[in-house]
Amino acid sequence: MPAILVTGASRGLGLEFARQYAAAGWRVWACSRAEAPDLDALAAAWPAVTLARLDVTRHGMIDQLAAALDGEAIDVLLNNAGVMGGSDFDAGGAAEQAFGHSDFAAWERAWRTNVVGPMKMAEAFVEHVARSGQRRIITLSSMVGSNTLNTTGGLYGYRSSKAAVTAVMKSMAIDLLPRGILAAAVHPGWVRTSMGGGKAPLDVAEAVAAVRRVIAGLTAQQAGQLLAWDGTILPY
Repeated sequence: MPAILVTGASRGLGLEFARQYAAAGWRVWACSRAEAPDLDALAAAWPAVTLARLDVTRHGMIDQLAAALDGEAIDVLLNNAGVMGGSDFDAGGAAEQAFGHSDFAAWERAWRTNVVGPMKMAEAFVEHVARSGQRRIITLSSMVGSNTLNTTGGLYGYRSSKAAVTAVMKSMAIDLLPRGILAAAVHPGWVRTSMGGGKAPLDVAEAVAAVRRVIAGLTAQQAGQLLAWDGTILPY
């Protein structure tokens, strides 16, 4: 039975990743910072889903979970946990990150979650991934982190964190490819979640199914790239 560990699984994309992988017959470690009724219900419905309390900004918790899972094989380490670094889109998050309105404490929280968190997860769980059959480390990034595609400005905290984690995944792909581990950043599209807002064109189930296909089909040539949910390579 293949296995996946998903961070930020309490809602939105993370919850749907846990649901879809469980339905596909995978063993799922679903991680969340706090209790989540929907995640509890998922674990009750699918015996292969194991819940774990994890805040990716608390490195001691990451180390403890890695030790608890010592000897386990994790085919896909999915760094899904992420924050805007302020309010979500529908709550005025873009305006809050306009020039002259920077909340630097929120910016730092975004970097700890969106950049440092995935790096720490990768370092803590690399041996779990290395002993698996599929050997994939995936971080959800965003097209807003593409310097080439940025034609509107703004979103300083969120943009910079996603640009940074895409760069992290590029270096990781180079360093881990000799071990047969494929690392990549994936843009799931603009999705109707609490973060993405109600105007987003993709629903959660559609986006997750598409990203799952990208993960399953990932090749060594694609490692280190910023891949869109439809499999296209985005410029950086």
